[in-house]
Amino acid sequence: MAKPTPKKKSNTAFLAVILVVLVAGGAAIWTTMNKSKPIPTELAAGTPLPEAQGYLRGDPNAPITIIEFADFECPGCGSFAAVQEPDLRKRVIDAGLANFRFYDFPLTSIHRNTLAAHLAASCANEQGKFWEFHDMLFEGQYDWNSQATGNPRKVFDGYVSKLGLDAAKFGECYDSQRNLAQIQANAAAGSERGVNSTPTIIIGNKVYSPAPTADQLKAIVDSMRAALPAAVAAPAGDAAKK
Repeated sequence: MAKPTPKKKSNTAFLAVILVVLVAGGAAIWTTMNKSKPIPTELAAGTPLPEAQGYLRGDPNAPITIIEFADFECPGCGSFAAVQEPDLRKRVIDAGLANFRFYDFPLTSIHRNTLAAHLAASCANEQGKFWEFHDMLFEGQYDWNSQATGNPRKVFDGYVSKLGLDAAKFGECYDSQRNLAQIQANAAAGSERGVNSTPTIIIGNKVYSPAPTADQLKAIVDSMRAALPAAVAAPAGDAAKK
């Protein structure tokens, strides 16, 4: 009696199916591991928010504070940071005439990547590099904004490397999104004060939108300081010399 012919074709087909399953499974795992976690646009309803803080630059005891509510993906904010802020820092903030406080105001309805940028900046702040990261975000806005990429994290990681930040700590902070509540608290403070566009500048009880130029801000600060008692108006450096 003739021996039955081995079912080579069936075995080959079976092995091919197993191989496809393994490859597909491995690809799915790799994609899951390498896919950036989604960035939420809001916290769950009822989530308590901390007190708004913002990010301070300059003498904390300065008698005048210039407040900016800004969106990192906002072109107007990028222009203010590039054109007006360098002069403002030199002539007003670093001179001790006033301090400057940046508040998050991400316009997530029109800027898809902005909340990711605000989260990244908050993580740089944990390592003492908020203002350096702030400057890089605005300088490189067209590298990471919604029109440029769907994965801004790659660009942010480049900033982390350039600034010498601890990449592991930055990544853990960014992925955990633990500063999201603080960012939204900062934005809520702006909404409470009538902010609805960026950049908006607030000095004392006056709201300026669009933002004034550096020259205009210097004039405003000088006028306010002229109305203060001499001892209060003196910059910290001048007071120390007396």
